[in-house]
Amino acid sequence: MKSKTESKRQAILQAAADIFREVGFDRATMSDIRERIGGSKATLYNYFPSKEKLFFEVMHHAKEAELEAITGELNADADDLKRELVQFGQKFMAVLYSPDVIAVRRLAIAESRHSDIGKLSYEQATVPIEKQVAEFLKKVMKGGALRTADPKVAAIHLLSLLESELLQRVLLGVIDTVKPEVLSGAVRRAVDVFLSGYGRR
Repeated sequence: MKSKTESKRQAILQAAADIFREVGFDRATMSDIRERIGGSKATLYNYFPSKEKLFFEVMHHAKEAELEAITGELNADADDLKRELVQFGQKFMAVLYSPDVIAVRRLAIAESRHSDIGKLSYEQATVPIEKQVAEFLKKVMKGGALRTADPKVAAIHLLSLLESELLQRVLLGVIDTVKPEVLSGAVRRAVDVFLSGYGRR
């Protein structure tokens, strides 16, 4: 029964992803998705109570594995910590500032007053990444490459610094795309600031 239920859920996610790509979020309707997969509206809403939550699931799962894989590649035993952090930052930010992820983040903010999509975004996307980065930094601190500090706070500082030059402009729609050279420069400067604060004196 579980596999059948999961199969249905994946079918809904695939149909929704196709429709969102075809007509966009605003024009897509739950009725469109129901027609694409068949079955009743009640069944669809049993899996996903709103279009916003369905959109979040579609886009979150499309990038979740990629972001976790990038974070999982962090090597606490790397010979050059700065290079390790820069490589991580460039890969991580390239995904985080892709058009699909920008759309999800904007939606999460817009809908957070009306639903729990903002909370979902934080709990399912932000918290796991922060934990992975904190674990990496904890190992680096034990190895002596960084000063001893609260690794959770250090992880929040690192991730926040990586986004510091771009976040407001992107979320507020001042810019919709980030050029690779702009992203690369922002990452390098963020890592420099992080290491100036957490590096061994």
